[in-house]
Amino acid sequence: MNRGDARQWWQTRWFVLAATLFAMLPLVWPDIPPLVDLPGHMGRYRVQLDGWRYPWLAEWYDFRWMLIGNLGVDLLVIPLSKIFGLELAVKLIVMAIPAMTVAGLLWIAREVHGRIPATALFALPLAYAFPFHFGFVNFALSMAFALLAFGFWLRLGRLGRFRLRAALFVPISIAIWVAHAFGWGTLGVLAFSAELIRQHDLRRQTARQGWPGVFDAWIVPWFFAGVQCLSLAFPLLLMLAWRSGAVTGETGDWFNWRAKILWVTQVFRDRWQLFDIASVGVIFLLMFKAIRDPNIQYSRNLALSAIFLLLVYILLPRIVFGSAYADMRLVPFLIAIAIIAIRPKPGLSIRGTAVVAVLGLAFFAARIVATTWSFALYDASYDRELKALDHVPVGARLITFVGETCYNEWRMTRLQHVPALALERRLAYTNDQWSMAGGQLLTVRYLMDRPRGDVGKRFVHDASQIVTDKQCPREWWKPIDISLTRFPRDAFDYVWVIRPPAYDHKLERGLIPIWRDGSSAVFKVDRAIPPAVPAGLPVPKPMAYLEIHGDGRYPGNTVGIELKPIKIIRAPAPTPTPTETPKPKKKKKKCHRGKPCPVKKVVKPKARPKPRPTPTEAPGVAPEAAEPHPQD
Repeated sequence: MNRGDARQWWQTRWFVLAATLFAMLPLVWPDIPPLVDLPGHMGRYRVQLDGWRYPWLAEWYDFRWMLIGNLGVDLLVIPLSKIFGLELAVKLIVMAIPAMTVAGLLWIAREVHGRIPATALFALPLAYAFPFHFGFVNFALSMAFALLAFGFWLRLGRLGRFRLRAALFVPISIAIWVAHAFGWGTLGVLAFSAELIRQHDLRRQTARQGWPGVFDAWIVPWFFAGVQCLSLAFPLLLMLAWRSGAVTGETGDWFNWRAKILWVTQVFRDRWQLFDIASVGVIFLLMFKAIRDPNIQYSRNLALSAIFLLLVYILLPRIVFGSAYADMRLVPFLIAIAIIAIRPKPGLSIRGTAVVAVLGLAFFAARIVATTWSFALYDASYDRELKALDHVPVGARLITFVGETCYNEWRMTRLQHVPALALERRLAYTNDQWSMAGGQLLTVRYLMDRPRGDVGKRFVHDASQIVTDKQCPREWWKPIDISLTRFPRDAFDYVWVIRPPAYDHKLERGLIPIWRDGSSAVFKVDRAIPPAVPAGLPVPKPMAYLEIHGDGRYPGNTVGIELKPIKIIRAPAPTPTPTETPKPKKKKKKCHRGKPCPVKKVVKPKARPKPRPTPTEAPGVAPEAAEPHPQD
């Protein structure tokens, strides 16, 4: 695209500014951004900021600073919370994430194409993709930084400022890695693919003829592209230092094709399934048209970046270092890069391009308005449930049970980690915190001094707060009947149930209700009254994990913690006592007219005398060879 052409309205700086601000609209109204995991992170931020002031927090949680690749929002809340308070600081940071994502995509499109193509507007709604709704805020923040950094990388390369770029991107790469290691890795893939195209174009014109020319144009650029990206490699040392320490968390579930296809179809997953899937259809229709339409083409630079990201997505497992949904997080950015790679070919009329821009703007606006309405509904749900905290005293030991189903509905309640707001607002203990040493700064220490196998240790961290009406396959969640009757009543003062599944209210024995709203309630534990035992409740096995795997591993949490195997001692089966089988009675035979038959005497035959052995058959002497019998 010629940089000397007159700019259209979607290519102006005013439009970029307006689109960036418009992307923040869904998060303006909610007091707390209604993202699934975010309340759980806010509970950790409270321990991080005020744990030293309240000694009971140090008894419940172990918070230790360390240099890990997952500290984005954790660091930003320290200065901002002193100015705005914790909740507003978190809200401002989260609001900035989609805005920076939109700005980064538009900047990359401008640097690659010279002007922002009209088709790039279709990529902007991906700022509110499923990983963001899930509450992966450190990841989303680092990816927004990575997109802005990639735009800056392209600009410095276009201006020929390679030495300045090498110097600046050493600290930039470290900062992005500290925010989240995933963003740093994505920046490395994008930068290498872009540099590979640039090196190929530089050497193609001076390449030799024949096979040496192929080597010069296609093999040598890989080496020089790697040299240009050495300024991004320093975080490799930080990564090795981090993962070589006492870090838990497994890596697994490779090449789960069903899940990978599912993540693509759910990239816009929010509330209305038909609308979200139709939005995915619009995106793929655009990419398909770019292949078939002679008036539209792909940029080689960003097309190669999209191909590299696709390969990473295929090779990436679902769980990396104990962090679940690792491959799912890459999907929206893979699609966004593929979309902004599309541009009209020279000669396409301005009128036709303007129509595409209007359609892209309408798509962006429709998604933002729908997300705004969805977040407003979630915010009303939060406000209704959080009224319960008015009845929870400061410093209470609170156990919470949040209702869930086994069917993985499209619309998530987003209440799974609302209990952590009791920790954030009331400094109360909550049983929904993740506990993964080395993966984050906070681990749970409450009840960890109890002996192994103690039932209370199953109710201290995520996912003990999730309850269902029955045991769900392949999940750690417990049925509500088991949770209400088995939790250690000596370890908790209050019980908070949030939209639980239907249950027999006789199970509330020993729980004094102090607040109700619909099915949600807050109870005070009365330890003088023993808990109820519902009829038909199955006897628990030594470890819940055995019900699924049966290999003796202790159950971890939903992010992949796996402790050491334990030895399972089973009582020997009792040996059955043999019983004598009664002998059947012999029936007497009856003769004529029912009279008993006379007993016959049995005469034993006399034993015949054994023949005396011949000399050849004497013991110890081998007989002579004999002629075979005729019948032989």
